[in-house]
Amino acid sequence: MIRIFDIASKDLLQLLRDRKIFMFLLIMPIAFTLLFGFASGAFSRSTTDPRLPVGFLDEDHSRLSRSLHDLLAASEVIRLEQGKASTTADLENLVTGEKLAAAIIVPSGYGHKVLDGKPAKLTLIGDSGATAGLSVESEALAAAIHLDSAVRTAMIMEQVAGDKAPFDYTYEQALAAWQEPPIRVTETTSSAIKKQAGGAQALAHTSPGMMLQFAIAGLLTCAQILVTERRSRCLQRLLTTATSRLHILLGHFLAIFALIFCQFLLLISFGQFALHVNYLSAPGATLLVAFSAALCIAALGLLIGTLAKTEEQAIIFSLVPMFVLGGIGGSMVPLEVTGRTFQTIGHISPVAWAMDGFKNILLRGQGLESALLPSVALVGYAALFFVLAARRLSTAEEK
Repeated sequence: MIRIFDIASKDLLQLLRDRKIFMFLLIMPIAFTLLFGFASGAFSRSTTDPRLPVGFLDEDHSRLSRSLHDLLAASEVIRLEQGKASTTADLENLVTGEKLAAAIIVPSGYGHKVLDGKPAKLTLIGDSGATAGLSVESEALAAAIHLDSAVRTAMIMEQVAGDKAPFDYTYEQALAAWQEPPIRVTETTSSAIKKQAGGAQALAHTSPGMMLQFAIAGLLTCAQILVTERRSRCLQRLLTTATSRLHILLGHFLAIFALIFCQFLLLISFGQFALHVNYLSAPGATLLVAFSAALCIAALGLLIGTLAKTEEQAIIFSLVPMFVLGGIGGSMVPLEVTGRTFQTIGHISPVAWAMDGFKNILLRGQGLESALLPSVALVGYAALFFVLAARRLSTAEEK
């Protein structure tokens, strides 16, 4: 064990003297996380109304037209834009210029027709074949039906109960009842997601993605140490001592693992306290995924070091996995936006399993159990890479 720690401490001292290691492990992931965050609007404090902008022109100026306006103004789908147009032609120009999704016009005499029980039509300006036009049409139709039903209810109650249920009172009560319908669809999300502001949620993919991608890129310095050790015949001289090949591999592996795991801890702390990405919502799960990912990446670095014969090859063998494994593993673009086939292919990359583990915690609000499967997959990859590195080193030394 002492020989393993001696080799690991020697590697760590050699790595920490190289400025490139800090650039790839700390500076670059932080810089790219901030860059992608600004690009996605994660740091923007401005809030936008997601409702469709709709023009509204009241040519009736009656009590019922004002009630219709109030019903439409309370919609969660459309947002009434008033004061932008005073004529039908102005509204048509705004809709044609795509400054409004559609426009609703209440024609003169609308209120009287509704009170007389006659068909009363609204004028809608927009593309009824488009999604936005259909949404506006649906909202206008629903508001008109609510208004008509309130009028019909008030008339019937006044006929039946007389002064005990005057029209004005019953009409207002019927309109108010529509604000609290007997059946309401409520959308709920995980409490873990509610704790995150919009910016933090936007960074919940970018932060772990850049952390994993540049952890792989940082392996080029680690791999160069192994290449230099073999080319200088230091490895061969070391094998003539009582140090076994397994001790040498474990020593190098421990150094790379310690470096990657410390990088993860620092970047997780930066994400938690500087970017407000909620890694600590499930600290045990976060540490488990980070630990497993560090094992996997360290074993990959060991394999790269045994495969590369020159420092140039070590650089290539480190950068290629960074882009290939990171790209198909979803470190830059979420796999959820791709098809099922690409998602399956993407999980060939260990990066995809690490991203699954982190996103289960950050985006889906899950706990330790959600990290078990990704961690097992990462440990499996780590064992595979380590065995391949051991076989490669053994073969290289026999030649």
